[in-house]
Amino acid sequence: MNTDRIHATALIDPRAEVDPTAQIGPYAIVGPHAQIGPGCVIHAFAQVIGHTVVGADTVIHSHAVIGGIPQDKKYKGEPTRLAIGCRNTIRECCTINCGTEQDGGITRVGDDNWIMAYVHIAHDCQVGSHTIMANATQLAGHVTVGDWAILGGITGVHQFVRIGAHAMTGAGTTLLQDLPPYVMSTGNPASAHGLNTEGLRRRGFSADALARLKKAYRLVYKSGLGLAEAAQAVQTLALEGPAESRPAVMALHDFIAAPGRGIVR
Repeated sequence: MNTDRIHATALIDPRAEVDPTAQIGPYAIVGPHAQIGPGCVIHAFAQVIGHTVVGADTVIHSHAVIGGIPQDKKYKGEPTRLAIGCRNTIRECCTINCGTEQDGGITRVGDDNWIMAYVHIAHDCQVGSHTIMANATQLAGHVTVGDWAILGGITGVHQFVRIGAHAMTGAGTTLLQDLPPYVMSTGNPASAHGLNTEGLRRRGFSADALARLKKAYRLVYKSGLGLAEAAQAVQTLALEGPAESRPAVMALHDFIAAPGRGIVR
């Protein structure tokens, strides 16, 4: 442990694994089962506790509590885990809880996420990579968030809800049902408001893929089909199209065909 990078007032359990390149600020707390990767920065008064792994170059800001026990009455002290990937930014006062035995025992956060102040990620959530969660977004237990999703400030997400890749919510959205990939939504309860077209263009989706996704969106949201029939129609659209656009459309099919809480309509 490199004491030049660790403030004298930081409380680090001698059993913790802290990479010598990590920086730990004043009054930060690192618990006995924590693993802090290379290049990480733990700012003043932040806590990394529980059976928590923090990947390289992740920055955790003041007063965040990372690896706290689940807010679940069924939890009885089991050694469940939290795994956070690399290059994440976790801003002030965020809380990210460990998992429960009822759902694999682990909460996961991927790489390159931008998690703003006062965000809560509850037990057993599975967050992908490159997401943005604006201030005070709240994820209940067992929520899944796909890569590149953007959640507007004060978005509230019901337990077990799935949010697809590249989806987007407006400020104050309440998600009680699954939000398919690429779809924008807002409201309480949420409703769909088209595709995240600009975001998809920025991420390199081709003109043909965008055109086919627009057709797929119309099949799901404008055709009057039930969800099972819409899923079949989207699959047919994907298989009829060029091979290069097929994965994008099939991702929508696979999401809406999977069991869940129904989708935002």
